[in-house]
Amino acid sequence: MLYPDSIYTARMNDQQRAWFYAEYERARKDEIAGVLFAIFLGGWGIHHFYLGNTGLGILYVLFFWTGIPHILGWIECFFMPARVRAYNVAVASQIANGILSYPPPPAYRQTTVTGVPA
Repeated sequence: MLYPDSIYTARMNDQQRAWFYAEYERARKDEIAGVLFAIFLGGWGIHHFYLGNTGLGILYVLFFWTGIPHILGWIECFFMPARVRAYNVAVASQIANGILSYPPPPAYRQTTVTGVPA
């Protein structure tokens, strides 16, 4: 997996960075899956649903019987890697802003009980 540029995690501590990478891994989309969706299921707009473009996906579903969305899906397969990368950048930025909006947790302090070594 390719992690996003460190520009998103530059101001994060280790705990926030781990949280960011966990959330990013869950939310990111795969370029190959996007291309395959556009090639094989592009006529039904599945590649648009995959990237969250529900309106375009519904438009493709409504006109799939004309054959035009199938041709457009095949053409759009060449643009899918750039679209997926743009989607992933937007997701990474949104996750980073969400994490940085929380105040950092206080430093962990180990307390000892009287008579028990720490």
